[in-house]
Amino acid sequence: MKFSLNRELLLKPLLLVSGAVERKSTLPILGNILLDVSGQSLTLTATDLELEMVAYAEIDNHGQDGKLTVPARKLLDICKSLPDGASISFEAQEDNVIISSGRSRYSLSTLPATDFPNIEEWKGDVEFKLCKSQLLRLIESTHFSMANQDVRYYLNGMSIETEGNEIRSVATDGHRLAICKIALENLQLPNRQVIVPRKGILEIIRLLDPVEEDVQVFLGSNHIRIIDTEYSFTSKLVDGRFPDYRRVLPRNGDKILNADKGELKQVLSRASILSNEKFKGVRLNFSPSELKITANNPEQEQAEEIIEIDFPYEEVEIGFNVNYVLDVLNAIRDTGVKFTLADANSSVVIEGGESNEALYVVMPMRL
Repeated sequence: MKFSLNRELLLKPLLLVSGAVERKSTLPILGNILLDVSGQSLTLTATDLELEMVAYAEIDNHGQDGKLTVPARKLLDICKSLPDGASISFEAQEDNVIISSGRSRYSLSTLPATDFPNIEEWKGDVEFKLCKSQLLRLIESTHFSMANQDVRYYLNGMSIETEGNEIRSVATDGHRLAICKIALENLQLPNRQVIVPRKGILEIIRLLDPVEEDVQVFLGSNHIRIIDTEYSFTSKLVDGRFPDYRRVLPRNGDKILNADKGELKQVLSRASILSNEKFKGVRLNFSPSELKITANNPEQEQAEEIIEIDFPYEEVEIGFNVNYVLDVLNAIRDTGVKFTLADANSSVVIEGGESNEALYVVMPMRL
């Protein structure tokens, strides 16, 4: 097996698949990338048994078709350090592959391609096309609310739901909830809910560009697959039931505050500097004409910020983890933001001032 190609043509697919390479695996082959030459095309595959990433490149010339696996990290580092425009050739020799470019020559050990794990073939029972920028917005609007290493393993991921012409993303860690939805007139989808694991979600964010190009999304019983012209990404799903978040949506909010998102973000960021490093609590005092934000820490330091608001209700004092509120403000794309609240012990609902595509619920803190 022998083939050659330009460095740039190899580097892009290599970078794409490297996200799925297992870093600390007990299986040595998971640290390798499978190279499969067929005709004029080279297919690169990496997997950690949970995710599978496939990308493609065109080769200049080759001897015969074949497959081999090479150490991913070393191949990527060699490729990155070669000069722009370099031509790289590969030649398999027993248990090694010789990589040469100009007067540089490297010999890397290989592992048998037959040992490389392959995610089994499966058919998606729900499939749809979605613009990359829309899919990215759907995921970026909610991903920060996913749990991280929670014993309730079904929270360590994101619920992707389809229903009629709507696609929703939902994430919660038990203290906050984020929901984003996109409605498309040309879609007619069955009711379906899958949980994509945290690592899969972070990899999708890495892969997607905010451009007006479509990708195909397939949902199966155990997998989700995203297919683009340059790559195919597959992730196993979390086997579990996502909580019925509709039951925890606050319905008793009778006080509404409309505020400028930028101003609120600035004062909360400043107040957070003096909040308790562990709990990040800030106190919000809502009164008819002003909002007072205070933060304290164990060193007896205090921050106080006041902004003018229009809040024609009785006074409310409520504590929050400031990072949770800042995460929401960073995710909202509108210039204005709307808070709906009831009392000091009830969760607050935060939405964009103009659009209603995303909704966030943050639980209060006792301070």
